[in-house]
Amino acid sequence: MENQAYQNFVEYVQKITDLNYATALLHWDKEVNLPEQSVASRSRQLATLTGLVHQMFTSSKMEDLLGELESGLKDLSEDQMINFRLVKKDYLRAVRFDEAFVMRRTNAISKAYHDWIAARQANDFKLFQAALEDLIQIKREEAHILGFEEHPYDALLDEFEPGYSSAQLDRLFTDVRNQLVDFAGAIREQQQVDDSFLYQAYPEDTQWKFSLELLDKLGYNFKKGRQDKSPHPFTINFGPDDVRVTTIIDPNNFANMCWSCIHELGHALYEQGLPITQYGMPLGRAISLGIHESQSRLYENNLGRSMAFCKGFYPMIEQYFPEQLKGVDEQAFFKGINKVIPSPIRIESDELHYHFHIMIRYEIEKALIEDSLQVKDIPEIWNNKYKSYLGLDIQDDNTGCLQDIHWSHGSIGYFPTYSLGSFYAAQFYAQAEKEIDGLEDKVASGETSLLLKWLRNQIHEHGQRYTADELCQKITGESLNFSYFMDYAKKKYTLIYS
Repeated sequence: MENQAYQNFVEYVQKITDLNYATALLHWDKEVNLPEQSVASRSRQLATLTGLVHQMFTSSKMEDLLGELESGLKDLSEDQMINFRLVKKDYLRAVRFDEAFVMRRTNAISKAYHDWIAARQANDFKLFQAALEDLIQIKREEAHILGFEEHPYDALLDEFEPGYSSAQLDRLFTDVRNQLVDFAGAIREQQQVDDSFLYQAYPEDTQWKFSLELLDKLGYNFKKGRQDKSPHPFTINFGPDDVRVTTIIDPNNFANMCWSCIHELGHALYEQGLPITQYGMPLGRAISLGIHESQSRLYENNLGRSMAFCKGFYPMIEQYFPEQLKGVDEQAFFKGINKVIPSPIRIESDELHYHFHIMIRYEIEKALIEDSLQVKDIPEIWNNKYKSYLGLDIQDDNTGCLQDIHWSHGSIGYFPTYSLGSFYAAQFYAQAEKEIDGLEDKVASGETSLLLKWLRNQIHEHGQRYTADELCQKITGESLNFSYFMDYAKKKYTLIYS
């Protein structure tokens, strides 16, 4: 017999989810299709919907539904108990904010996004500065409303990586400095590989057609999704049966499109693999941004930049671009796509220097939130850190502090999950190689469905049943261990750089 109190609870949460996804659809349209002079109206619409969602989620009705369930916990199944507990946690977080604050934050984010676009077009951070100042002030308020024990940044980080702290991040990036910096430096001293074949004329239409076939062959379900173009590649979902990706195409840089597509594919496959029967509930949602990023980085790097992948998919790439790849064999292609050299652009970085990019953003974010750094000083501090960590002179704002969309979304605390995801990915892929017989040979023949099936069973289908750390221990027998990433990096790049 169905628990009526639980059914009432589910129906109400699903109505809120419907509104959230309607809001998300407007966000998708904003970044893909929105006319230039439609910003004000769209900002109002988003603010209204966000306010309604907050109003419903923090209403007395939600309080009553949670209270009724709490009085009959013995009648709940294990899955129902998990959904109740996690929704209640979100509710207790949400009721800390009044509707006026939520709408003010939404308006600030919408303005910041479009000011960021304008600043990008003009290559001038100053056009973004005022909007970002307002948004950072709101995020500082948010951190104090939520509360924290050690650092205000922890309150914001918890939204993306529940349970993780800036103290843990500091220790993790210490490992990166102690182990990865010297390794990357040693590679830079070796004879450099040739990747010039990636940077020539690759027709946009041909790249687009290739990207669609690649996504299809790697398991993306186009009957439940689509790909479009946007200034910054992203994945968005409106439930497991509608998961959309975007890409960016540079007619003179094949790598930019190819591996951003594979990266977003990893995110999309996770969302498409979540249980539709748990629509709107925590068991139908991803665990954390770190685990989400583990899927995109696993596909992009552990799979998509492997020698096995080159053997399995290079013939298809050659069919699309025979002139550009004339005289380039699989081995040369493998080496070229894994070239290790500092780049000022995060999404164009090799997978080793990538974590220096994340450290820089993390240090700046943390300083902004603790109010030890002012927004107007971001370009200067950014450029100094790139000189210090990567030895690069930043030429302008677009190749510097304007390159990412995240701050315009108010996503403070997001960037560290990229590094967490890479380290989880290495650990998960190492386990997959142990459990899937002949995984490398299968990928080399163009077969990746068994890897996807393994990820579905190990990660996707569980939703938020486990915390990130519990899931990692369940899959690999231990918590996140940076040594897996270093072992993977040493094995791979020793082959490439002798």
